[in-house]
Amino acid sequence: MTNCWIIYNGSLISEKFVDQANLMAEAVKKYNVEPVVLKNCDVMMNLQIDLEDRPDFVIFLDKDVLLGQFLKQQGIPVFNDPDIIETCDNKAKQYLKLSQANIPIPKTIIAPKIYKNFSIKQTGYFEKVIAQLKLPMIIKEGHGSFGMKVYLIETEEQFYEKVEELSGVDFVFQEFIASSKGRDIRVNIVGEEVVAAMYRHSETDFRANITNGGTAERVELTEKQINIAKQAAKALGAEYAGVDLLFGKNEEPIVCEVNAAAHIRNIYNVTGVNVGEKLTEYILRKLAL
Repeated sequence: MTNCWIIYNGSLISEKFVDQANLMAEAVKKYNVEPVVLKNCDVMMNLQIDLEDRPDFVIFLDKDVLLGQFLKQQGIPVFNDPDIIETCDNKAKQYLKLSQANIPIPKTIIAPKIYKNFSIKQTGYFEKVIAQLKLPMIIKEGHGSFGMKVYLIETEEQFYEKVEELSGVDFVFQEFIASSKGRDIRVNIVGEEVVAAMYRHSETDFRANITNGGTAERVELTEKQINIAKQAAKALGAEYAGVDLLFGKNEEPIVCEVNAAAHIRNIYNVTGVNVGEKLTEYILRKLAL
């Protein structure tokens, strides 16, 4: 019988992480695949010992890219590939790739590396950033999920306070898309197919994430939204992706970011589509299982 591992992070105590894994397990069972749900710490990365009882494939719902690389090195197909997860998990790397592929993104400046407890405040660099992007702007840490570590900067005082606070951290400066304040679209893609989408909006926050109090509903995508979402996932090599689209001028779609380990519970609740089923179909077809 075909079997798979579904891996999530064992250090995260929120129920939504194990719920995500269990919802994925329900999906694979429908295709006669036996799932084993594991925490990342359940798999010992002992480089001297080959894994026993290895699965036919792994659905990787974590950002432990070293574990992903270890499993890949053992010859086990991993979805998404850990290289893709690593790129998507680093916002700066992701925007570099999207920009290279001419995907529409907000105007973005990648902050230079600044060592912790040091500063470049005296160089005039930050003044140039403000002049080019204007205020308000977004400052976004390189690593973060669910809209966390994303900051709306409205004054110069807030700007300088935040850049000093982020000394030693990878981050980007980004244009604030005022026309999309508190609203976006999440598009789930498997392979090169859009399998589910929802419109998210918030009356209380500039971010639309449901985790931050936003609400969601079904949405019919335009052809342009479909095409840009697909192009963004393809540019990053993501076989399974949650693409977040903003509303630019005249409602033109702009890619906010691409998630390579996108959660599927909220979109299931809104649309009735278990994205895990579509992912399982794709994997079985690709691996000819």
